[in-house]
Amino acid sequence: MTYQVVVTATARHNLRSIPRPIAVRIGEEIASLADEADPKAHLKKLKGSNNPPFYSLRVGGYRAILLIIDDLLVINVIGVGRRSKIYRKF
Repeated sequence: MTYQVVVTATARHNLRSIPRPIAVRIGEEIASLADEADPKAHLKKLKGSNNPPFYSLRVGGYRAILLIIDDLLVINVIGVGRRSKIYRKF
């Protein structure tokens, strides 16, 4: 059971603006989540986001904000950025 990863246009733009080695590492981490049976086990649920719940993936000083739809087996990457600024949008 593998999840499909969908990256929004905003997240793609965010990934282009961060250093390449870190962006590659973030991509690898998200790809490894797609192969997991339960990707939520490795993520932190954001407070205040109950419907739909957003999750945070930590990669160094950067965070990827994810939306996981279990019924469709989809991991939707909403945004990527520095820890100090990314949470302001969510």
